[in-house]
Amino acid sequence: MENNIKGLKVALHNLGCKVNSYEMDVMSQKLSDAGCVIVPFNEKADVYIINTCTVTNIADRKSRQMLHKSKKENPDAIVVAVGCYVETGMDGVKKDESIDLAVGNNKKAEIADILSEFVAARGDLDKTMGGKSVIDINHTDVYEEMRLTDLPEHTRAYIKVQDGCNQFCTYCVIPYARGRVRSRDMGDVIEEVKDLSLKGCKEVVITGIHVGSYGMDKGQPMLVDLVEKVAGVEGIERIRLGSIEPRFITKENVERMARIEKLCPHFHLSLQSGCNSVLKRMNRHYTAEEFKESVALLRKAFDRPAITTDVIVGFPGETKEEFEECRDFVSDIEFYEMHVFKYSPRKGTVAAGMADQLTDRQKSERSDVLLDITARDSEEYRKGFIGQELSVLWEDEEVHGGKKYMIGHTDRYVRVAACEGSDDYKNAVSGEFSRATPRTLLNADTLLI
Repeated sequence: MENNIKGLKVALHNLGCKVNSYEMDVMSQKLSDAGCVIVPFNEKADVYIINTCTVTNIADRKSRQMLHKSKKENPDAIVVAVGCYVETGMDGVKKDESIDLAVGNNKKAEIADILSEFVAARGDLDKTMGGKSVIDINHTDVYEEMRLTDLPEHTRAYIKVQDGCNQFCTYCVIPYARGRVRSRDMGDVIEEVKDLSLKGCKEVVITGIHVGSYGMDKGQPMLVDLVEKVAGVEGIERIRLGSIEPRFITKENVERMARIEKLCPHFHLSLQSGCNSVLKRMNRHYTAEEFKESVALLRKAFDRPAITTDVIVGFPGETKEEFEECRDFVSDIEFYEMHVFKYSPRKGTVAAGMADQLTDRQKSERSDVLLDITARDSEEYRKGFIGQELSVLWEDEEVHGGKKYMIGHTDRYVRVAACEGSDDYKNAVSGEFSRATPRTLLNADTLLI
């Protein structure tokens, strides 16, 4: 295909999850390979590409805002809406005068060709789109092949291995934006990891829309098999898992994972509510008791694993008693970190039509309660490592209070800082996979919270 985009200045902005982040890195590489000049998003560009998110109403609004901001920045620029917001709001996208081109999920890897064709067609959407750049995501079993060829961060890379979701929680629009479960070929994943390792990658984060379902579309779950294969790649020091469902944490899976030395004892188990009646209305496929058993299995197999989670407050019909049951449950679990979300109705979902929708004030009050709990529990968890020697993977440099620090994380994702002049700082700058001894974790010279 003729290249019509060489030399164009392209600015990209990502919204949403780590899967989106991975896909944006791939798109950036594709455009750069095609001769585009990638510029910061706050600079004037010929093309603005917004990798959108639709997980909440707020995400939709932010996506629209960034698209409108881009057109305002340069009215002559080509503004491209990409991803989940396109899939769920195509009618609105077509009417939005700020948007020149729309590209759905499963077409991101073709961004350079699609943009080139659009430029050649002089902005004629009928010639460019025609079903090519927005497919029916809910009727495909094809995994969109894409691969990182450059390391986007100094030491860590997110590796997308799966797309889509079959769960259909009553509050969630993602299955309609991402389609059904589709798994990536394991050999392709390993080749990507090997290539990134040769370029200095030390840690990989295995991610997907519903990563625990990796392999299910092929007849059996294969996530643990994949982790075992990745662990065999020379140069990779750490492996993290993205968000997984409690039902993935079986005795067999945990026993196998515990034997993988490179697997970080850091697990994000999606909870959403600690109350069974709310979980049932959400169409979550487990009970609070089963979730607690999953946590117990992990804590038995791993030394002080970092358990993190997501919780939604103010779900339709959530009574005071149901919230208090949830509050007591999360307090009892003592998560390392808990991401608290106020329920947001999504058009087209079952929950949006449920009775007894709560007020914003009720949601905020309940959110504040859980945020206080997680702040307390997170501090207590980190305090437990004071005085211990911890392996730290250094990632970036920051300035705080006039002092320069190298920032990194332990295998449990505790954030650590080394002040300029220290041995740890020198090791970090040299790019080594170093060891640090944060004897005073709550001192700004060793830990920045």
